[in-house]
Amino acid sequence: MKKIFPIKRLTKIISTQKKAGKTVVLANGCFDLIHIGHIRYLKSASHMGDILVVAINSDSSTNRIKGSGRPILDQKQRAEILASFCFVDYITIFNENDVSKVLFALKPDIQVKGDDYTEKTVPEKDIVQDYGGKVAIAGGPKIKSTSDIIRKIQKKQNANS
Repeated sequence: MKKIFPIKRLTKIISTQKKAGKTVVLANGCFDLIHIGHIRYLKSASHMGDILVVAINSDSSTNRIKGSGRPILDQKQRAEILASFCFVDYITIFNENDVSKVLFALKPDIQVKGDDYTEKTVPEKDIVQDYGGKVAIAGGPKIKSTSDIIRKIQKKQNANS
């Protein structure tokens, strides 16, 4: 089953799913170098509804947010990795620094963020609440971040030089 779609096509798919009574959940992020925190976040998010959509920051967006040298993996690779997870139903890639345009297009029932947020600090919470959706937090304690993993690799590499 194909899982990766541009937002325009995915909007039609999600509209059909919602008309069929499915609860749509949206998770988003850069997902550069998949780690256990990502898995816990997405798995937990998938249990909050019937359909899990993952919106991935594009290469240019990730670079603006994370800085020089990022992403490590390009957007096509990151999307393909996430598409291999049985608990992810659909994936789209967005160019903006935040997921607002995706939220306006899909209007998911639930927007899920990782536990580095609270329901009050989710940046797009007003958008979600304005169209009648809910925000939720998923995943459990943030164990790893890609930035931490990169620093650890660099430290080991420097120690071996």
